[in-house]
Amino acid sequence: MPEKRQHIVKHSETAGFLKQLGPPIDKNGIQVHTGVLKSWQGIVNTLAEFCDVPAVLIRRMADQHMWVVSASESEGNPYQKDQRALLRDLYCVRVVQSRKPVLIPNIRKQGNQSNQDTDMGMVAYLGFPLFWPDGQVFGTISLLDNKEHTYTPRFENLIHKFKELAETQLAMLFNNAADRKSLEYILNHLKEGIIAHDLDRRILFYSDGAEEILEFNREEVLGKDCHEAFGEALCGYRCSFCSDKPTLVDKKEHTLNITTKSGQKKVIDMSITLMKDENHQDIGALATITDLTELVELQLNTEKIFSFSNIIGRDKKMISVFKQIRDVTDYDFPVHISGETGTGKELVAHAIHNESRRGGNPFVPINCGALPEGLIESELFGHVKGAFSGAIRDKKGRFELAHGGTIFLDEVSELPKLMQVKLLRFLQEGTLEKVGGEKTISLDVRVISATNKNLRQEVEAHRFRDDLFYRLNVIPINVPPLRERKTDIPLLVDHFLKQITGHNKDQEIKIVEEALSTMMDYTWPGNVRELQNCVQFSIVRCKGNVIRPQDLPLELKQFIPSKSKRGPSRKLELLAVKEALIKTGGNKVKAARYLGVGRATLYRFLNRHPEIQAAGPELK
Repeated sequence: MPEKRQHIVKHSETAGFLKQLGPPIDKNGIQVHTGVLKSWQGIVNTLAEFCDVPAVLIRRMADQHMWVVSASESEGNPYQKDQRALLRDLYCVRVVQSRKPVLIPNIRKQGNQSNQDTDMGMVAYLGFPLFWPDGQVFGTISLLDNKEHTYTPRFENLIHKFKELAETQLAMLFNNAADRKSLEYILNHLKEGIIAHDLDRRILFYSDGAEEILEFNREEVLGKDCHEAFGEALCGYRCSFCSDKPTLVDKKEHTLNITTKSGQKKVIDMSITLMKDENHQDIGALATITDLTELVELQLNTEKIFSFSNIIGRDKKMISVFKQIRDVTDYDFPVHISGETGTGKELVAHAIHNESRRGGNPFVPINCGALPEGLIESELFGHVKGAFSGAIRDKKGRFELAHGGTIFLDEVSELPKLMQVKLLRFLQEGTLEKVGGEKTISLDVRVISATNKNLRQEVEAHRFRDDLFYRLNVIPINVPPLRERKTDIPLLVDHFLKQITGHNKDQEIKIVEEALSTMMDYTWPGNVRELQNCVQFSIVRCKGNVIRPQDLPLELKQFIPSKSKRGPSRKLELLAVKEALIKTGGNKVKAARYLGVGRATLYRFLNRHPEIQAAGPELK
């Protein structure tokens, strides 16, 4: 090339390198997307027309080969898109080796030289190297002619401008890939797991943290439907993508019990955020997973937990209930919950449902004792049109409504004998027939039952079928009465007061120690429900925002201690409390009397200092 043209085609071999985190980018893996390809097609078509040549090509190099990325659509162009050839068999080898533009006006004048380009009739060549922003060769942009062609400087200048445009687009591709690589590097070094999928639930990204928590390899899940990849819906059917017509929500958070690939049980916190593109269109979801297993296990084992799945309590008997709930979440076996009225049996049933893989599906409660005997079969199993007078249309029963989820049969002991037989059949076979129908329906429903009666005694009295009892009582859970977990009373009172405050932010209500001590002395035959009613009654009765003993319901008044029996309140100290508990053999009532404080005061102090109970004697 003449010396006077050198300034036109000069190139900086030390293009700025975009710093990125993690290992170097494999540029062979960077795809040229459709928008850039359309731009390049316009470049080669324009050059072919302006320079009057049959072929203008943009080629990409990989593994000592060159393949045509864009080929001009001009008449007489023998090259086609995606055509591959060895680099050494092309004019381009001189451009790649020298990293500079190469002009060959007529190859025949340089002796008997042949290559794949000359075999296709191309004797004239002008090629420019295309560089990635880090200086590595991407490929070439070249003009080829079947006759001698000496290009004027304005041609070279035009080609150089198009070369700069193509390299700018390469820089954008590189930067996007570098940003993605850096983001992946950051996400893969997070302890939390990150999963991203598109609107079809196809997994696009799966971080190292997710691999460690869930124990599925990246190769096993990438590109697959997230429900199929993990064997079942990892979200517990709670996310916006579980239905046929998803209702997309910007963000959802929930705690799940899962089983990993190896069968290990884990508790995870999942936060799902809807992803949008630059035009604010929904494109998929990003899920962040945090492993809470060790924390939950530690809280349960050390009894440093104050609530579990919306159930308030930290008494040892309630901790035992929490552990039982966790144990049954992975199984669909029937659970029978026993306990007095007002102990929270439905809350326990709901917790079992929420903590299980069915948590995102329906939870259908039904009080068997509240249904008229003539309608109970229709309510449970549904009916077809015309089954009886007034059946003007088909109706789904509670079991059908609970398909995929859980049905809760409260007061199951009140079921008539005929319905007990039909319930037994469903438990055995998982099928039912609607009233007046002939079609057998198969359903996937978990059954949880409850009663405030002793079901075994009902069997002995021949009021309840023994075979149904054994079907329902596969996993028994007993909810203790409030009088057996009085240390939870301060927690429950505080919870109920906060509920009221939640409805009225300006009204913060407190309760004095004497009123709380009176509550601690009461036996609570109505259990937690009665305690809640008591708090609500006292809020209405109290003057101002403080609940005092005189504001409590009448039935608690007899437990209000006289003022002469109680001196001024004392500030408790750790050593004094430990000494009192040791001297009284761990009896809290005697320890409170020894310290000269009310039981409520001592209980609240112990709730704030659980290490005393953990290190001290067994407390009564």
